[in-house]
Amino acid sequence: MSQTASLPRRGRLLRTAAAVAVLLAVAGYLVAQYETGGGGPPRCTVSSADGDTYRMSPEQAVNASTISAVGTTRGMPERAVTIALATALQESGLRNLAHGDRDSLGLFQQRPSQGWGNARQIMDPAYAAGKFYDHLAEVPGYSRLPLTVAAQRVQRSGFPQAYAKHEPDAALLSAALTGRTQAAVTCSAAKGTTPGSAARVRTELARDFGPGALPKAPDAGSGAVVDLPVPSAKATAGGPGQPQRGWELAHWAVAHSSELRIERVSYAGQEWTAGHSGNGWQKQNTDGKAAGQTAGVRLTLSK
Repeated sequence: MSQTASLPRRGRLLRTAAAVAVLLAVAGYLVAQYETGGGGPPRCTVSSADGDTYRMSPEQAVNASTISAVGTTRGMPERAVTIALATALQESGLRNLAHGDRDSLGLFQQRPSQGWGNARQIMDPAYAAGKFYDHLAEVPGYSRLPLTVAAQRVQRSGFPQAYAKHEPDAALLSAALTGRTQAAVTCSAAKGTTPGSAARVRTELARDFGPGALPKAPDAGSGAVVDLPVPSAKATAGGPGQPQRGWELAHWAVAHSSELRIERVSYAGQEWTAGHSGNGWQKQNTDGKAAGQTAGVRLTLSK
């Protein structure tokens, strides 16, 4: 009788063990998806004028904005930025990977053994993006080529057609990050107690845009307001006008808001506030002297 009674118990134990295994597998999958940018609660969103959206983690947003900034600073057109972003989406999911096929590393899975630089250099997103643009610029007529062809001329991938599926998302990202689409990037509030640092903002700006993007005078330390100058419209062919340049800087700041502890970005009468409901961008409150003091982009850092 005891043997008969033990059969249901064993059955229940087996079912319980199976259920636990399934739950652990699902949890592991969700964690893996979140870490690779494939799932989890989105923290940053890029929107188009037509209502299309792309959601990504703060890490991905920082890397995407760096890729865009390095390209425009070099005078590359928006199409080049789209090609670079689509390539990074395929190669790394916009994550700065410390591993890959053979000795491949970083956003573009560049290989030290193939002359892309040493491992430390390749793991610097600004350096990696710059090397990609260096090679892209050597492709004759790249801006008129299909994206897969242009990307493949640089990457020499074993799966060149894989770049095509990322073109719509890359085009949406490049339109926003180059500043052509206004008030298009928003990120949720970052949790933490570390105050923002104007010095760190300056360092990251110089890395991505060059020293020309820096304020003329250093700002105070934590809790500072950082005013970024927006140069006048460029006379050179293909150069962005003043509003587009301003939105490029503003979107860069929002994308870096979690990393740099930026809690407010103001430009062109609009203001993004970390944690604001909706799309994060609202008409700027012009009450008081603090608002609208600069024609550039104003960043307010957390205290």
